[in-house]
Amino acid sequence: MVALLLAVAAENADLRDQLATAQDMLVETAIDAGNLHALIEAVQAERDAWQAEAEYLRGDRMKRAR
Repeated sequence: MVALLLAVAAENADLRDQLATAQDMLVETAIDAGNLHALIEAVQAERDAWQAEAEYLRGDRMKRAR
C-alpha cells in the first residue's frame, strides 16, 4: 500500500512538472504570437502606405499625360 502511494505521489509530481513546463511554453507562445501580430500589423500599414503612394503617383502621371 505504501509503495502504491509513493508511486502515485511520484507520478503526480512528474505530471505537475510537465504541466508547469507546458504552461511556460504556452505563455511564451502567446507572447510570440502577440509580437508576430504586431509585426504583421506594421507590415500591413507599410504596405497600405506604399499602395497609397503608388496610386497617388499613378494618378499624377495620368493627369500629366492629358
